[in-house]
Amino acid sequence: MPQKEATRREIAQLFHVWNDALKTGDPKQVAALYAHDATLLPTLSKEVRQTPEAIEDYFEDFLKLQPKGAIIHQNVSLYDPIAINSGVYTFETMIEGVKHHMIGRFTFVYRKEDDDWKIIEHHSSMMPDD
Repeated sequence: MPQKEATRREIAQLFHVWNDALKTGDPKQVAALYAHDATLLPTLSKEVRQTPEAIEDYFEDFLKLQPKGAIIHQNVSLYDPIAINSGVYTFETMIEGVKHHMIGRFTFVYRKEDDDWKIIEHHSSMMPDD
């Protein structure tokens, strides 16, 4: 059965799927969005995460901050069965009861696996100060 070609809207919506998974507070749900061979270059860790266990471990700590993300700018590129969404997002987090806001850059690379898009590469970094 041929794979359905991705649309820009479909790929852009995947951020909301990921963000909704963050809101559950369950690192397993977030990690399930990543392919078994994915690489995560996270914002708040120096460690490159390249196994499902390492990715889940990162989200164990990150989800304690109760993150809520929103996209400021994004660019979707399609290379069926690969798609890339990159841009700028903002996160609200809670640290010791105090809200913090951060702006970061992101790149999500997705690969179509059966009927699902899985994250195969995710890079997130804080926006540098001017």
